[in-house]
Amino acid sequence: MAQHVLVTGGAGYIGSHACKALARAGYVPVTYDSLVTGWRDAVKFGPLEEGDLSDRARLDAVFARWQPVAVMHFAALSLVGESMKNPGLYWRHNVLSSLTLIEAACAAGCLDFVFSSTCATYGDQDGVVLDETTTQAPINAYGGSKQAIEMILRDFEASHGLRSVIFRYFNVAGADPEGEVGEFHRPETHLVPLMLDAIDGKRPALTVYGSDYPTKDGTCIRDYVHVSDLVDAHVLGLQWLQAGKGSEVFCLGSGTGFSVREVIAQSKAVTNRAVPIVEGARRPGDAAVLVSGSTKAIRDLGWAPKRSDLTTMIADAWRWHQSGHYER
Repeated sequence: MAQHVLVTGGAGYIGSHACKALARAGYVPVTYDSLVTGWRDAVKFGPLEEGDLSDRARLDAVFARWQPVAVMHFAALSLVGESMKNPGLYWRHNVLSSLTLIEAACAAGCLDFVFSSTCATYGDQDGVVLDETTTQAPINAYGGSKQAIEMILRDFEASHGLRSVIFRYFNVAGADPEGEVGEFHRPETHLVPLMLDAIDGKRPALTVYGSDYPTKDGTCIRDYVHVSDLVDAHVLGLQWLQAGKGSEVFCLGSGTGFSVREVIAQSKAVTNRAVPIVEGARRPGDAAVLVSGSTKAIRDLGWAPKRSDLTTMIADAWRWHQSGHYER
């Protein structure tokens, strides 16, 4: 009998890829999504349960109907700038909703929990290769809200026996190599799709925010992980818990990162089109270099990032970008 896994945010970018990876691994992903930012068309690999994470009665009904063996929790607001302007929205939506989800899972006896967190919990630690032992010091409500959820998970392990695998990472890029799902945000805020929009004429130009950073080419360096590699790690995290192993935290990253200009140059090489750019001022709070390692995930989980080189990430994103979209 197939095992059901409740995937919150399964109609979103990362969540939809996770559903595909779960289905490939023999699970039945049950998407729980409000469709406020997710897309009904992205739910292709299992049933959709439409609902809000703050609705405890709705969650209880979904747990009772499907009796999932685990929760994979992606649903969250994730715009750093917005979280600085409206922190209450992030604490209410991310933290309180996650608390409701965790309480519902425990009440249903669903005690394996895979949480998609963020390296934003570390704050501004410029030039350090972050790992699981790095001190957490978030500097915005987005990072703070994710750290709070991690703390809730630890408390519920002590009180209810809830086991969790937590993943921290920076930027996600690329798309399903087979083109079934991909990245499609409205509005879009991520570098790679913004860059591809500029190439395609869907926006006048890509703005490069700051070119005087103390890096090799003056632009910020950031870490990127291919979305397919990322969700493979989440499935391995689920299997880690199902094997009876304890709660863990894993960082996922390249350990080196890529500068904005490197991403732009590689995009031109992949698409054979120039990227129109305009130079902008630095954005407040942007660090020069933010990268994460993944030594522990590779060693302990057996994670093998196969597509997280810049060429593959951009090529997969470009293939999706040319034809992929969703309609509500």
